[in-house]
Amino acid sequence: MEKRDYYEVLGVSKSADATEIKKAYRKLALKYHPDKNPGDKEAEEKFKEAAEAYDVLSNEEKKRRYDQFGHAGVGGAGQGGFGGGMSMDDIFSQFGDIFGSFGGFSGFGGFGGGRSARRVNRGTNLRVKVKMNLQEIATGIEKKIKVKKYVACQHCNGTGAKDGKSYSTCSTCKGSGQVTRVQNTILGAMQTTSTCPTCEGEGKIINEKCTFCNGEGVLMSEEVISINIPAGVGEGMQLSLSGKGNAARRGGVNGDLIVLIEEEEHPELVRDGNDLLYNVFIGYPEAVLGETVEIPTIEGKVKVKIEAGTQPGKILRLRGKGLPDVNGYGKGDLLAKVNVWIPKNLSKDERKLVEKMKEAEGFKPGSGDKKSIFSKMKDFFD
Repeated sequence: MEKRDYYEVLGVSKSADATEIKKAYRKLALKYHPDKNPGDKEAEEKFKEAAEAYDVLSNEEKKRRYDQFGHAGVGGAGQGGFGGGMSMDDIFSQFGDIFGSFGGFSGFGGFGGGRSARRVNRGTNLRVKVKMNLQEIATGIEKKIKVKKYVACQHCNGTGAKDGKSYSTCSTCKGSGQVTRVQNTILGAMQTTSTCPTCEGEGKIINEKCTFCNGEGVLMSEEVISINIPAGVGEGMQLSLSGKGNAARRGGVNGDLIVLIEEEEHPELVRDGNDLLYNVFIGYPEAVLGETVEIPTIEGKVKVKIEAGTQPGKILRLRGKGLPDVNGYGKGDLLAKVNVWIPKNLSKDERKLVEKMKEAEGFKPGSGDKKSIFSKMKDFFD
């Protein structure tokens, strides 16, 4: 299923500020909260969709990439793309403050206290650079990269406890991850909630640590990750693979893998947005008499006819021979600029020949050759 525009999801304009975006998300999150809509899969998907939109639009860097490149810039190119959506753990660990003291929700959003407020560890993000040439950018490509990162310990299943079982529910908070205290003040009884000091908000106590990871639940390892990069990406563009970063301590939410695109220079073509630029060099006789030349493109060389009397600086436009737009809005063109090479050193015979041409009527600039700026602009777009 194709992703919807994030601004459309939250019902805000592109000029909306952070306060408007947060307000719109909170309204949708409360409306589609799973505790308020038990067993409703459609509401759950809308809840996740709103959280994914808020995750991007509430972050200045992600919002900038999204405004420039669309879903591809933040890991959601086309259908599915990079991101793969957000899990409930992602949502409640990142945006729990959205629900606090609003509409009956508590902590991470427990509607009527139904959901735990335990602290969820989050792994750190990883950043890698991926180099791509124009051919790869034109078609999109799947690249496999090897990264060194923290992964969940297989011996304890990421729990940090020996054999994955040697832990118990925290007796202080009864597994909730938080403790509530009531204090009598001159204004009456005041109730405060804070992170459980015994289990540090995790809701469980490790009785015997895993000897392989020393109770951390993660180990350093190498992993080969497959990245499907969409066509049309550009230099400096960042893509995000959700959950492919460092594993979190003791079964938390994994970080993301941030992919930074680096564009390799092409030996002949220069990129200008979605267009490609090329300089065609011909001799003076070819400019006068006309010539067929070969012009390199992404798919290979093509033959293009240079008309007789072509002037230096003329732009030949090869439509559709540029790069595809990363958001799927067509393809750019290849613009070939004609450059006429003028020799510097002539032999005696060559000089005599040129002097004869100089005197010939056909080699003198005529009024018909003087074009208005509008005519030149028309030639540029032909």
